[in-house]
Amino acid sequence: MSKGRIFECAVEEGVEWETHRKGTPGKLTFNIIKDEVLGFHEGDAVRFDYDGHKIFFGFVFTKKRNNNRLISVTCYDQLRYFKNKDTYVYANKTAAQVLQMIAEDFRLKTGIVANTKHVIASRVEDNQELFSIMDNALSETTLNTGDLYVLYDDYGALNLRNIKMLKSDLLIDEESGESFEYTTSIDENTYNKIKLVRENKKTGKREIYIAQDSSKMNEWGVLQMTDKLDEKENGKAKADGMLALYNRKSRKLHINKVFGDPTVRGGTTLGVQMYLGDITVAHFMLVETVKHTFKESDHRMDLKLIGGDFVA
Repeated sequence: MSKGRIFECAVEEGVEWETHRKGTPGKLTFNIIKDEVLGFHEGDAVRFDYDGHKIFFGFVFTKKRNNNRLISVTCYDQLRYFKNKDTYVYANKTAAQVLQMIAEDFRLKTGIVANTKHVIASRVEDNQELFSIMDNALSETTLNTGDLYVLYDDYGALNLRNIKMLKSDLLIDEESGESFEYTTSIDENTYNKIKLVRENKKTGKREIYIAQDSSKMNEWGVLQMTDKLDEKENGKAKADGMLALYNRKSRKLHINKVFGDPTVRGGTTLGVQMYLGDITVAHFMLVETVKHTFKESDHRMDLKLIGGDFVA
């Protein structure tokens, strides 16, 4: 839609829609054939529907012309504006309230916003990306509640939802795509000992809180994460929460050209059942990134999944 005019465009086959679990806006890319009627500009609204499904609503950010009358277009959803930087000082707000505050300030539309319950005592965000500000609020919420939330744009409305609400009926196995790569590791974001330190300004002493898993330390060696505690944080609860999140190996699955499902986006949970020679993998995994490719009679997706029981 451009300046009140609506165009239905002749689009080359292969429209791509990509979403991530966090920290990246949804992106739609396509090529259109230039004709005498078509005229559009950066900032114009773009809608993409496929087979009766409302897939994407966003805005043109980049146009690239070449000499064969094709225009390559890159569009982003509202999360693109979370790359803006700002300074916020807030107190006694939930992550959901932080989102509503940001949306109001930047004139963004919200949809379903879950009650994230955990109240953040106080926080100073100095010249930070809005993505970082929301990620910090959601990370603190996860550490204190065990619940993981996903922020995404659903056809022009920002949603914040518990991942439990984004489960798909899709089951992935070794026959689902053309190729796959499955990795397990303790080399990335795996910790079996958490050490939290707070400098007590009143007593002048250092307070230390430790949570650890001795059996995993014997199995893997000591993998320690050390972090600082804010004045009002509950040290024991936070250490126990962090150990519960990070005391496990990471799982990653990349699988390409899976038969497309338009409901799958970054943050969706999928069932995975794969026979890998000597072991069977059977558990839920989270979509870290998905790239959908839409053609007239074919819809495929490339998936990057991480262990659903693991926070990356």
